[in-house]
Amino acid sequence: MARQVAHEIKNPLTPMKLSLQYLQKSILNKADNIEELTAKVSKTLVEQIEHLNHIAGEFSQFANIGNPKNEVVDLHEVIRPVTELHAVDDRIQIVWNKAPGPVLVKADRTHLNRLFTNLILNAMQAIPPERRVMISIEEEIDDEHVLIKIKDNGNGISDELQSKMFTPNFTTKTSGTGLGLAMSKGIVEQARGKIWFETEVGVGTTFFVELPLIHEK
Repeated sequence: MARQVAHEIKNPLTPMKLSLQYLQKSILNKADNIEELTAKVSKTLVEQIEHLNHIAGEFSQFANIGNPKNEVVDLHEVIRPVTELHAVDDRIQIVWNKAPGPVLVKADRTHLNRLFTNLILNAMQAIPPERRVMISIEEEIDDEHVLIKIKDNGNGISDELQSKMFTPNFTTKTSGTGLGLAMSKGIVEQARGKIWFETEVGVGTTFFVELPLIHEK
């Protein structure tokens, strides 16, 4: 995992260094378009710094999973803002069929937000850019547990990749630390729950999160 994170940190450093060296050379040569070059280099540096910040933040969050601040949380108060955040995008349709009333669990509220943000972002990234994003969130409740199903209409997960999905340094993306699903698994297990998925290549994937319920007295 440390090697993977180090690799991801080193990737942005090369374009940052080359951009600054190019700008330095242009300043020494008194290039006519120095203002345009400065703006271009500044934009590149800001983008790469944001990427580095994301990597550092994701690694820090993963390390912090073992220190939850548990409280009684209504799952609906966590899922609602995550779905509303993406509802403004015309390409994305999220249908949330929620259970009636509050759904109370004992967990770290921030960690739960991270969990459902990760799962919805994963679902979105599994869908080809030319296809409309359709994500459904279903809730089922029994006496002891709530089961949340997050289903996408993406490409599904091939047989050879399925066993690696929750491995900390594994990612199917071209960039990233590969910590998202490993982090999600850790969050669910800290809350004494279970997480798994079912998938069909060419059809889509459904992630299941089962958490123990807290009953109001």
